[in-house]
Amino acid sequence: MGLLQIFSAVALTTLSLATSSLAAGNSEYSPIEANSVSEQTIVPQKIKKELNRPIQVGVFVGVPNIFVRQKNEELHITASKGKLKIKTKSKRQQTADRRVFKATGSSASDCIAIATDKAGLNKACYNGEFIVTANGNKLNAINVIDIEDYLRGVVPYEIGKLDESKFEALKAQAVAARTYAYKHFGSRVAQGFDVYADTRDQVYKGLHSATALTDKAVRETEGVVMTYNGEFITAYYHSTCGGETEGVVTWGRPDHPYLKNKPDLRPDGTPWCRESNYTEWTREFTEDELRDLFQINAKEAKANVPSFSSIKSMHIQDTLKSGRIHTLVIETNNGSFTAKADKIRWLFKRGGTILPSSFFRIHKNGNEWILKGKGFGHGVGLCQMGARARAQAGQSYIQILTHYYPGITLEKFKR
Repeated sequence: MGLLQIFSAVALTTLSLATSSLAAGNSEYSPIEANSVSEQTIVPQKIKKELNRPIQVGVFVGVPNIFVRQKNEELHITASKGKLKIKTKSKRQQTADRRVFKATGSSASDCIAIATDKAGLNKACYNGEFIVTANGNKLNAINVIDIEDYLRGVVPYEIGKLDESKFEALKAQAVAARTYAYKHFGSRVAQGFDVYADTRDQVYKGLHSATALTDKAVRETEGVVMTYNGEFITAYYHSTCGGETEGVVTWGRPDHPYLKNKPDLRPDGTPWCRESNYTEWTREFTEDELRDLFQINAKEAKANVPSFSSIKSMHIQDTLKSGRIHTLVIETNNGSFTAKADKIRWLFKRGGTILPSSFFRIHKNGNEWILKGKGFGHGVGLCQMGARARAQAGQSYIQILTHYYPGITLEKFKR
């Protein structure tokens, strides 16, 4: 902590596209260096045939009701024994195996308004087409949409609408989200789509909150993706790193070269993400409260919690390189148990909300256990609040990406 930010030099490694699983052709490319790259050095590549298709997004999966409004038609759809039950405004009911809705444009009057309740229709605007099917007595609604239009519905929800001063952060988010999407093509094939429309993958809510600036960020980075050794990177990102990013070791996985612990500090030694409300945070718990929470949350936290009546101590056995907790040991009157890394956040889940991060320290004050921490999210990959500040300080989206994902190659797909 308190170290000056260092941009490490990235060794140039030439890779033949003949062996790349992403692009076709015989040209060569090298990892991008943050201090020398420009838009002109991102070499266009021909997209592979299997990637040149719309993305399939599981917007609603396993829900009991779906409402659809398109032009003057409003429908209420339920399911029974694998069949759709479709009611119109006039209360007429139809039965079908599936129903497809197609947008005729991207304006409010031309897009598809679809939601799980009637009120939600007023904040829904989706492009592409929706395929609604029944799974027993539940419904699935899959949005089949061009990937660039999909990104228009991801960027404003994942990083915010922002203003012109942070435009490069919007572009960085667009590239990260596009890379994540391509990486996960076919990853949910058993469910019948590519990605979920929530935090299981990326938050996507259609075009309702798209702005001219977020659309411009998608348009100006069209086709740009991040790769490493000829493969799409796993482009994780999070809200606030607290001055140190972390590697995937926080999930018990071997670190990737482009996803590892890095200081994320301004020249004055303060975090780039210092404007976040989660640069520092505090949570307080009574001992009785923790006794109940630990029992309730044990399964989600993957902790073997015994039955106990009092906590003797909580101490940090070891930390990850960033300072985030790796092993937390809880001593009780009936033995001890441990919680590991990012899963520690679930151990303290209260009111449906997990801890902001695993980047915290603990002390006791009377009957209260006090957690003081920093950061929001897992800490892996791009720090969105840091990216916003970097953009405002004049860094380009390429500089931002090559800091948070060191050693990457940038490619631009042409379709």
